[in-house]
Amino acid sequence: MMKKQLLLVVSALSLSLATFAQDYLPSAERIQKTVNYLAADKLQGRGTGTKGGKKASEFVKKQFKALGLQPGNGNTYFQDFKFDKKTHTNLPSRNVIAYLDNHAANTIIIGAHYDHLGKGELFDGRYPNEIHNGADDNASGVAGLLELARYYKQNNITEQFNFLFIAFGGEELGLHGSKYFTENPTIALNTVSFMLNMDMIGRYNPERGIGIGGYATALEWPAIFKDVQQDGIKYFTDGSGKGASDHHNFYMKNIPVMFLHTGGHDDYHKPTDDAPKLQATSEAGILNLAISLMNKAMAYPKLTFTSSEK
Repeated sequence: MMKKQLLLVVSALSLSLATFAQDYLPSAERIQKTVNYLAADKLQGRGTGTKGGKKASEFVKKQFKALGLQPGNGNTYFQDFKFDKKTHTNLPSRNVIAYLDNHAANTIIIGAHYDHLGKGELFDGRYPNEIHNGADDNASGVAGLLELARYYKQNNITEQFNFLFIAFGGEELGLHGSKYFTENPTIALNTVSFMLNMDMIGRYNPERGIGIGGYATALEWPAIFKDVQQDGIKYFTDGSGKGASDHHNFYMKNIPVMFLHTGGHDDYHKPTDDAPKLQATSEAGILNLAISLMNKAMAYPKLTFTSSEK
């Protein structure tokens, strides 16, 4: 009897350790929890210059710090900036930046914007004074950012690249956070192998699949994408490096990009883009696909930029 009990204890311990060891993999449960927080009414739509937007930036900083990532802007996680939007001047916003230093020559940037439309205060929308929670746009991308930060920090592998994780502010009003960063980078841009951007990755449509942009921005992308598959996730590629999201500003600096996007839907930029509609399990699959592509990309010392414009 004692031997049997000992075997049960050892088996339970082994299962526990195995579960712990895999905790760095993308988790649908964590994704949903992140989106539930960022897309809650309490944050009032994460508008630029609002208390909710600031709370969202503080949340991302807290998560970066809890993962053990270094501040990505000197001794701070924040990169504050101001911008103008039509009649509004000196609007305050900030990027949230964390660094994983693997003492490598080159760096991979992973980003997603955390801001949304608030109550439409500064956005010419159709639903003024209503909270736009932005679960898919882009709490889903921030959840992905945090999951990838966890993966590369906790996977017990020292990759041959450093990682810079950036949650951008001011995206909805004109890609201002990524524009400010690329004009005021915290690392040398000529050491960046590529930039991965996630914007709206939480509403997977199996008939469409997920679109991956930037396919023509690096000489090596076709070889990297070859034979990469992920169970339950269909994808298609688009060549362009330009677009209405933060990867655009990196492409304009001759940096290869990869852009993940599950496509438009009826709740886009509406007060109905709420957390219960998120497809967290599919998002976890999309992140596993992204990991496969990035890990293959790291077989190259640095990707070679190519213009996607014909």
